[in-house]
Amino acid sequence: MNSTFPSLRARDLIPTTIAALISVIVNYGGTFILVFQAAKVAGLSPEMTASWIWSISIGVGITGIWLSYRYRAPIITAWSTPGVAFLVSALAVTPYAEAIGAYMISALAFIVLGLSGMFERFVRMIPPGIASGLLAGILLQFGISAFGGAQVDPVLVVGLFAVYVVLRRFTSRYAIIGMLAIGLVYLITTGKADFGTIKLAAASPMFVVPQFSLHALLGVALPLFIITLTGQYMPGMLVLRNDGFQTSANPILTITGLGSLLAAPFGSHAFNVAAITAAICTGKDAHEDANKRYLAGIACGLFYIIVGVFGVTLASLFLILPATFIATLAGLALLGTIGGSLANALADPKGRETALITFLATAANVTLLGVGGAFWGLVAGLTAHTLIHGQFRKKYYAAKGSYHADQKS
Repeated sequence: MNSTFPSLRARDLIPTTIAALISVIVNYGGTFILVFQAAKVAGLSPEMTASWIWSISIGVGITGIWLSYRYRAPIITAWSTPGVAFLVSALAVTPYAEAIGAYMISALAFIVLGLSGMFERFVRMIPPGIASGLLAGILLQFGISAFGGAQVDPVLVVGLFAVYVVLRRFTSRYAIIGMLAIGLVYLITTGKADFGTIKLAAASPMFVVPQFSLHALLGVALPLFIITLTGQYMPGMLVLRNDGFQTSANPILTITGLGSLLAAPFGSHAFNVAAITAAICTGKDAHEDANKRYLAGIACGLFYIIVGVFGVTLASLFLILPATFIATLAGLALLGTIGGSLANALADPKGRETALITFLATAANVTLLGVGGAFWGLVAGLTAHTLIHGQFRKKYYAAKGSYHADQKS
């Protein structure tokens, strides 16, 4: 992508800001309930929970803004969703201060990995077809959920779909914002979403003195590192590559790791490059000109910071939205990315079969040994590719040589 700033106009801000807003809504409305569940398991007070939300929202906001601005790419950062899902059980048997220490150790590991360059070399080895198959498999469930909600609220789902189709026909750029606006009006007028009970109050960060133990190292830090690396960083980097952004993984790992390290004493468990919600901001729906999509990353960061300032009170606003609305909104917003990923995955006749294996294995979303379906889908695809074509070793040395050449330049 172009490393210089393109000329910007006011209308460039509209599609990128809307893509960012939808990404934030999906992130908070779709999975943030896990943070409240983990906080309850840990026995945290409302003030400590607010500090967790403050630290993680401010942290992903600042890192996302900086990375997007610095590398002119829509680098969306977010908290580790599989990580917080793991913490729902881990915090039940780990003292909170020791968990904080574990968060810091995990963050240090990401900094070291980023500085080493090893992860970037591995990402470069992955064939484009397998990368696209992995992304399509991850996003498939969201596309299905866009229509599956019709069993729960057929009027809402059919209405949103109709709005989307009509607007795509007449004004493609504003299809998503139109669907969002009309959907919110419907929810408010029918009483399915009541925002009147939300009262804004600024969050106050609370510092927790970290403690370190072997139990927390093995029971929290190590699993959190592995889960976040395989469930977030890997698909997140492939989302960027799938849409043509070649930003190195090294600074992303280093900056998000550093941010996680600084935010951990205030409750933040880990933040990283986003995957699913990032796909909303990296494709053509965010902006036709790829060189201007970095604006979506900056807008996302600003939205996260605003939510973080108000902590629990503003984060709760997104939880009021019905799950069916969130799922339909996300699924329709990701249609273009899902279609593009499938097309890229099947474009090369030689690699079509291994890309399809990756897609199906990932879509199955099987969790083994505590590691999610994205990792095992990638393992299945790379294993098949190596056995069928025998090119993975060759790609390793090519990627290694390319990486060292980039370092010298």
